[in-house]
Amino acid sequence: MTKNGAEHDYVLGTHDEEIERLGLQHRVWRPRVLDAWRRAGFSAGQTLLDVGAGPGYGTLDLAEIAGPTGRVVALERSRRFLDALEANRRRRGFENVEARELDLDEGALPDLAADGAWCRWIFAFVKQPRDLLARLSRALRPGAALVIFEYFDYSTWRLAPPTPEIEEFVRLVMQSWRASGGEPDVGLQLPRWLDETGFALRSLRPIVDVVAPSDDIWRWPAAFLEVGLRRLVDLGHLDAARARVIAAAVAAREREPNTFMITPAVLEVVAVRTSTPSRRGPQARQRTESVRS
Repeated sequence: MTKNGAEHDYVLGTHDEEIERLGLQHRVWRPRVLDAWRRAGFSAGQTLLDVGAGPGYGTLDLAEIAGPTGRVVALERSRRFLDALEANRRRRGFENVEARELDLDEGALPDLAADGAWCRWIFAFVKQPRDLLARLSRALRPGAALVIFEYFDYSTWRLAPPTPEIEEFVRLVMQSWRASGGEPDVGLQLPRWLDETGFALRSLRPIVDVVAPSDDIWRWPAAFLEVGLRRLVDLGHLDAARARVIAAAVAAREREPNTFMITPAVLEVVAVRTSTPSRRGPQARQRTESVRS
């Protein structure tokens, strides 16, 4: 895959506006992410792996945790995202970050015997998520912690009172997502895959918020709606006139009193790398692949 092809394949692109949106998204999610890392035992002196690092907002938080005696290895296939990560790393003076350009669908993960790893909304986009999890298992030492955030019911994203336009948008997003080889509700598969690939579950937590427009969490899906509508038009899944109707309907509802947003349902997973994968792995994998085919 060419670099230009890799940039084009990103569902929402890799342009400056998307980098800014990802920054907003990370700020909204940062308190929950830091809490999950704390419970997973991420700490100073460790080697930590950021899988699908994007522009590196999480990478630099991990670097602060690992400290000068530890290191963070960021894996990302977008050159534009890696350039943004490198610029921010230099600006903040972190010397313990190593960024590697890597296609998670194709490239071998570094043999690090890492102490911990994390990813957010990565398995939902790669074409072989279970295979990636198996490769990730081999990159971690026994006893290492893995923190994952993935959707398990994307269709919970709705407005109250119900708004047909937002539900139309969510359906189109899920359709385009699956058409590109991803799976928005991949979180439903993760507990079984983790068992098959050498992990023991420590905790599973559902995350669904019900928020008013004044809540900071509202900004996260709202920013995605704006960028996502343009992307659906660019990909030919929606015409521009209909996109404007959807945007106007959601904006109007946002101005009305007693409007609430129910966010897409996310599963937070904390797991620990064990010494050997489950013996059920190969048979379970065959069944999973049959369902996906």
